[in-house]
Amino acid sequence: MKLLSAAAALLLLAPSASGFVVPSSSAPSAKALAMTPPASSAEEDLELTRQIILDFMASDAAPASTDDDAAAPAASSSATSAKQYVAPPLPENDLMIRAALGREDVERTPVWLFRQAGRHLPEYRDYKEKTGRNFLEFLAHPEDVAECTLQPLRRYPVDAAILFSDILVIAEALNVEVTMPGGVGIQVPNPIKDPADLAKRIPDASAMTEEFVADKLGHVIASVKLIKTKMAEEGMTQPLIGFSAAPWTLLFYMVGGSSKKNNDIGVQWLSDHPDDSRRLLDVLTKVIIEYMSAQVEAGANMLQLFEAMGMMIDEANFEEYAMPCLKEIATELKARFPDVPLMVFSRGASFANEALSKLGYDVVTIDGSVPRETARATVGGRTGLQGNYDPRELVEDEDGSKTVDTVRATAKQLLEDLGPQRLVANLGEGLGGKESPELVRAFVDAIHEESESLIKSS
Repeated sequence: MKLLSAAAALLLLAPSASGFVVPSSSAPSAKALAMTPPASSAEEDLELTRQIILDFMASDAAPASTDDDAAAPAASSSATSAKQYVAPPLPENDLMIRAALGREDVERTPVWLFRQAGRHLPEYRDYKEKTGRNFLEFLAHPEDVAECTLQPLRRYPVDAAILFSDILVIAEALNVEVTMPGGVGIQVPNPIKDPADLAKRIPDASAMTEEFVADKLGHVIASVKLIKTKMAEEGMTQPLIGFSAAPWTLLFYMVGGSSKKNNDIGVQWLSDHPDDSRRLLDVLTKVIIEYMSAQVEAGANMLQLFEAMGMMIDEANFEEYAMPCLKEIATELKARFPDVPLMVFSRGASFANEALSKLGYDVVTIDGSVPRETARATVGGRTGLQGNYDPRELVEDEDGSKTVDTVRATAKQLLEDLGPQRLVANLGEGLGGKESPELVRAFVDAIHEESESLIKSS
């Protein structure tokens, strides 16, 4: 092979009639080359030439900006950032994505279940005993998260996996301790006491960046990547759902609320400290956007936002405090990832569903309190629906009234009430742990088979 001298490399990179032009600010100049010590060997000459070419290629990949460039919008799918966001490719089984986006009819209704991984599965209980770790301890180990995420996919033909995690990981990332002492559920032993405590412990919204997520929530993102790797290894072709709690739900827990006590402390915070509440909600909104974005970039194909404590806030306060956050999240995430379905669940606050359907979400989830006969009219064709099967139908009782046949009948009723299209069949409440795996399987099968029959006959 003939070696190019440094001078010859300069000639090759010079402007030409073909349009191969190096920006003058970055092209190696003759003066600069003249000042370069001569090569002492052919090898050194080759390395010098290689470096000149690499420097040119780097400058060519990032051309100098012009006044016109500065006036043009940032080249990004994000509403507020110049970063280019990239969603993962569609999985082979994209049924649920297609149903959620609602851009075409589907051949059958997709189905998954809230809390489909976890304590209702005997394999989960066995794994927990084998590892000697509790739920929160699992979350710090990506290999445990991946195993628990995949367990329901091995047992049931559900149409999606969902990241095995908890809604309070963001609270932990923001210096609010979360514990699981055993027998009493998840606890927040040192909630935010007052505005001074808030100012001391919680970073500013401007610090809620992708770097913050990588630092404080990197173990979750690592888990997402490992889940995708393990799914591929096991031939699982469903989409992976990433998720987060919504801002109001996080505020509620972070100031000391729980589902069992201090039920009014969240709303009291809004009343006593409105400006500080808005500051905390802004912080939470920003970190949720970055956290969910990181999940997509790590491989999540769909996103679910849980306003799990919707029942702990009245309608007026929801409209004033929670809704603007939900709007900002939807606007930004859909700008970044327009083809990634975004689902929202305002649990216990169905009064918000109509407004939520106007914010850009692809799917609004309905809980068990929502009358099915009005659910479609409420969202007005703007979004799809998710829900709202009663998980109590999946718990075997002493008199044997819950059977595979009763599950099929009630699943068919769900489909007839809501229609099989633009629907993600799910529960109105998460699995509680007492459900029969046999009946859960019957529900999944019934949704697939009965919806396919309804669609073919329509």
